Amino acid sequence: MSFARYEWPLVGQFLTRTAELDRLDAWWSGPERMPMSVYGRRRVGKSWLLRRFAHGKPAVLLVAEQLAAGAQLARFAGQIAPLSGGVTPDLPDVAGLVRTLFRIARNEPLLAVIDEFPWLLGSSAAEIERTLSAVQAALEEERDDSRLKLVVCGSAVGLMEALQAERNPLHGRLLPLELRPLDVTRASVFLPSLNPIDRLERYAITGGMPRYLAAMRHQSVAQAVCEQLLTPDAPLWNEGRTIVGQELREPAVHFGILEQLATGEKELADLAGPLRLQGGIVSKYIATLESLRLVRRELPFGASPTARGGHWVLHDAFLRFWFRFVFPYQADLEAGLSPAALYDTEIDPALPDHVAPIFEHTCRAHARSSYGSLVSRVGRWWGHARHDLRRSGLRSTEEIDIVGVARNRVTLVGEAKWTSKPLDEPILHDLAEYKLPALQQGGFTLAPRPRTVLYSRSGYTDRLRRRAAEDPNLDLVDVDSAFLSVR
Repeated sequence: MSFARYEWPLVGQFLTRTAELDRLDAWWSGPERMPMSVYGRRRVGKSWLLRRFAHGKPAVLLVAEQLAAGAQLARFAGQIAPLSGGVTPDLPDVAGLVRTLFRIARNEPLLAVIDEFPWLLGSSAAEIERTLSAVQAALEEERDDSRLKLVVCGSAVGLMEALQAERNPLHGRLLPLELRPLDVTRASVFLPSLNPIDRLERYAITGGMPRYLAAMRHQSVAQAVCEQLLTPDAPLWNEGRTIVGQELREPAVHFGILEQLATGEKELADLAGPLRLQGGIVSKYIATLESLRLVRRELPFGASPTARGGHWVLHDAFLRFWFRFVFPYQADLEAGLSPAALYDTEIDPALPDHVAPIFEHTCRAHARSSYGSLVSRVGRWWGHARHDLRRSGLRSTEEIDIVGVARNRVTLVGEAKWTSKPLDEPILHDLAEYKLPALQQGGFTLAPRPRTVLYSRSGYTDRLRRRAAEDPNLDLVDVDSAFLSVR
């Protein structure tokens, strides 16, 4: 009996993910018998990737839902029946499902995908442990005598990563493949008709998530935000709540922390005050969010990983947008506040501030790739201002958006500004008089003449362009045509 080949009608609409597809295809065609664990945040494109991967192969795709286990297994039994000559198998539990799939594929290759696998495992820790132990036994007993290629997939990142943990019954029995949001370059294929500046703005709102990018491609930013996020019951109206809620059972304090971080990076003490909680308590909640990769601690470039302090950052751009501009206003929007009015008064004026960190990150990536012969490491630095300026109260801290180092010397410095005005010569004065001395004061050794690289959303004044034409050590990057375009 030959298994039917899976045909996905939307295969022509699939974009990007070439590297992930290549890895899956190598696993499919190779001798590896270990199942694959594909995981990533909701809307990151897991289901589309697996359907594209299954297209043209003998495959069965089983999608779990939040239903009683018995009802789901009965539905799966009906889907599997054509693979076993029309005989509906008895699936008493999840281990029975896995065992049956392996036995069906003893003589012929078959791809089986169990999407949203965590929803089959139960709700209590004890129930999940029992289920996974039984699945482990089924794998051990059936895998080596079968030609099945099994994929388990899930959006609950914490639980899917826990499957790899040392004490988990499936530890060492799954090959992990984490699907992450698209980077700026790959996300650009969703927005081919837009100029690079508009692409980056949409990227900063969507966080590189394919589902959100698709929703933003045919409308203005204002229209898309109002229709997709700010209208009650819109597709992304509760998206932030759903993303965080599926990972956390009691998210109230976590929501408060994320709302604070949505307006910008903060130190731990800055979070504790508004939440009216002690720093030690906030630390426990932060640790949970960090383990789920929703937040991270950032240190100035060059600091030891064991250094204290640092800034906490909500690094997912979509969640930053949602917790800053949607979550705080949901009650007002439900009470009749116009989405367009909210956009005009609260979002539009603050949008450059939201986009700026993404722009800076993108510029650092460009510096890393374009100046590889000059730098081996690139990062962002901040620290104390010059001692004399601190004592006088004129300046307290300094920050440099881009610092590049080679052979323990600073060989490149740069600034990235997402502003509505062209950059002018004073930015060079600030670097020379305030920022580079502070960098040296912080323990860095400067090369005799570090390369200076500037990035600007709105270009440069004629005066600064003349300065760059005369100084071969000063680069002005044309953002619109140089590095945000598709390539």
